[in-house]
Amino acid sequence: MLTFDSNQEQPQNRTPDRTKWNESFYRRSMELPDELLIGAIDSHVHAGPVLNSNPGHLDPIQVAQEAAAAGMRSIVYYDVFGWASGMAWVVNRHVPGIHTYGGYLMNSCHAGMNPRSVKTALHMEEGCRFISFGSHCTRHSAERESTLIDGKLVPFKDAYPKFVEKELSVATSIPLEGPVPEALDEILSMVAEHPEVYLNTGHVSVPEALRLLDLAEQYGIAKVLIAHPVRGQMTIEEQKSAAARGAFLEACLVDWLYPDVPRTHYYVEREYMDMGAELGRFSNATKWMKTIREVGIDQFVLGTDYGIRAASTPVQGMRTMIASMLDYQFSPDDIYRMVATNPARLIGMNT
Repeated sequence: MLTFDSNQEQPQNRTPDRTKWNESFYRRSMELPDELLIGAIDSHVHAGPVLNSNPGHLDPIQVAQEAAAAGMRSIVYYDVFGWASGMAWVVNRHVPGIHTYGGYLMNSCHAGMNPRSVKTALHMEEGCRFISFGSHCTRHSAERESTLIDGKLVPFKDAYPKFVEKELSVATSIPLEGPVPEALDEILSMVAEHPEVYLNTGHVSVPEALRLLDLAEQYGIAKVLIAHPVRGQMTIEEQKSAAARGAFLEACLVDWLYPDVPRTHYYVEREYMDMGAELGRFSNATKWMKTIREVGIDQFVLGTDYGIRAASTPVQGMRTMIASMLDYQFSPDDIYRMVATNPARLIGMNT
């Protein structure tokens, strides 16, 4: 296993060598992706804890140590099952040269849209930096995750009546019209009281994400991140409109380069392990690079969404992502804006 000495001196306050940014496309050095990593922020890292059925790659301290050694400025932890801001607090006490943050996912293992849990997350040590509407247990996502039966993919909801009763009944969903439910009202009000915190749409549907953008404006929420816009289903025009309204748009390496294997082990039950490899059906690098160019880089935030064992480490994922963007002839300045400047704005590191 890749390990790092927690007592080793970590580089601090490094700045990239911008003279290397002037290299032409056909005369690029091997070092250019490493230079663009200096000061970068991976705003979407899974470092555990995770289920035993879905082992991770590195633990949170190891991820931070590798990131600090590469000269990165920060990483943001996503903890599907726990309290990532508390985890970030532990990391910050033991890993010099980097400052990490955590967010909170309103997943069903925390009773979904639970105002008490959100309030706790906002006050866990230095507080979480985002509130997400959940990952693989939103109603939109849970209705689509599937198992293999006789060689064919069958959604859990169709294969297991108990899944509908026990899981879909508590899955997170956003009403598209009508009054705002009491729990959602309380949560949106709390986020609005914390301008350093951004609202993360999570794995909801496109209409739900657009509704959340409307509600964020209504409640005076300072920042919104539209996740994986949204899982690759938002149109170019919808993304342009959201960006024009000030929303940040997330693009992760997992969206276009990832092992096309089953990887979603949110549920403990063996039969509820998603076998669909959903992203592989509609995402690829060319599509995402074209989307980013057409929408524009001003509001895009790049991260990896890495963490499971089948992928490389998150830091190596960042190198791969930067190198891929260079291969598609994005300029170093534009890449750095999306991996460093824009994430810093989103997280509030410049304020």
